[in-house]
Amino acid sequence: MQKKLTVTIDEEVYDGLRTVIGPRKISRFIEDLVRPHVVKKDLYAAYKEMAADRIRESEALEWAEGTIGDLNDEER
Repeated sequence: MQKKLTVTIDEEVYDGLRTVIGPRKISRFIEDLVRPHVVKKDLYAAYKEMAADRIRESEALEWAEGTIGDLNDEER
């Protein structure tokens, strides 16, 4: 469900939003900017979901093991 919100901003900022973002896209742009600051995710559930993805975990492990040798290749 969406809610309507009235926000007062400087005219120069408004003009910039219309020019750069577009007149019909401002609400979505602002929502995308604000969302991570006000909607908290359940990190435990997110990590659990990622760990359940066997293909992703396999690729991550392969990548991690492949980079271990990089440390020995650095000049001291």
